Amino acid sequence: MKLMRRMTRGVSSVVLVAFALLSVHLPVQAAMVGTGEVIAQQQGTVDRGQLLEALAREDVRAQLQALGVNPAEARARIAALSDAELQSLAGKLHELPAGGDVLGVAVFLFLVLLVTDILGFTNVFPFVKKTVR
Repeated sequence: MKLMRRMTRGVSSVVLVAFALLSVHLPVQAAMVGTGEVIAQQQGTVDRGQLLEALAREDVRAQLQALGVNPAEARARIAALSDAELQSLAGKLHELPAGGDVLGVAVFLFLVLLVTDILGFTNVFPFVKKTVR
């Protein structure tokens, strides 16, 4: 009988603690998602896909390699771009002539990678001197 009471007390103590922990309510916040936010997110996905698609073309890859840029590093940098940078880059890509000025795209990507390398965001080019902070 004593054994049964001890077991009952132990089990009831565990159940009591479990119910006490389950009754604690943590604050939760919810907000409406605006149409503009959804469109901006989708546009970023589309822009990133278009840039990666352009980078997958053989002539663009050949030009990037001729300029000393590894296409894998360029893909990684495009994946790391913010939405504003993506929109700017995709906008410049859309402004190019329809005949396919591949050299212009390659030079533009080279310049973007060069600027990010100079600013210290990437480490793509070995000829860019890094400052020690």
